[in-house]
Amino acid sequence: MILPIVAYGDPVLRKISTEIDKAYEGLDSLISNMWETMYNASGVGLAAPQIGLAIRLFLVDTTPFADDEELSEEEQKQLDGFKKVFINAKILEETGDSWAFNEGCLSIPDIREDITRLDTITIRYQDENFVEHTETFDGLLARVIQHEYDHIEGILFTDKVSSLKKRLLKGKLSNISKGKIQVDYRMRFPLLKKTR
Repeated sequence: MILPIVAYGDPVLRKISTEIDKAYEGLDSLISNMWETMYNASGVGLAAPQIGLAIRLFLVDTTPFADDEELSEEEQKQLDGFKKVFINAKILEETGDSWAFNEGCLSIPDIREDITRLDTITIRYQDENFVEHTETFDGLLARVIQHEYDHIEGILFTDKVSSLKKRLLKGKLSNISKGKIQVDYRMRFPLLKKTR
C-alpha cells in the first residue's frame, strides 16, 4: 500500500525516534508498504518519520545510482542491488574526508542542495529479522544511510546548509508545508488549508 509522505514542517520530522522490538505490531506489512511508497516516489531511501511514525526504522535501495556514469565501476557495483532495512540503527563513528554531494529528500520536494558529510561511517543496526550487524560503509552508500539516519534523529538535510542558504530557502520550505507545490506522489502537508 502506498502511504502518503509527510512534508516539511510536520512535527514528526523533528522528533528523535524511539526503538522498536520484534513485538512491534504489523512490522512486516509496514516495511513492505514503505518499500512500495519509496519506489512509487522514485526514492533511494525512506525513514519511518517520513510516513508519520517516530520509530527507528529506515530502508535504503541505492540501485538507481548504479547507472551513474560519473561513478567508478567499483562504486557502481557497490551500489547496484544494495537494499537493506535498518532498525534501531546507531552510527558509532563517522570518519574520512568531508565531501559535498547534491542531496534531495522526498519530504522536501523540489529542493536540492550540496551537503557536506564525512565519507565513511560505522553503523550498528538490526535487519528486518532483528539480527544485529555492525558494518562500515563509505562513499555514496554511507551518504544515503547518513541522510536516512538523520531522519530518525529529527534532522533534515536543509539543517546542514549555511544560514544564508536557509534564509533563501525559507519561502520555498513554507510553500512545501502549505502544499503549494506540484508533486507526483502522495503527500501529507502540515499547513494545507482545508477547503470547504
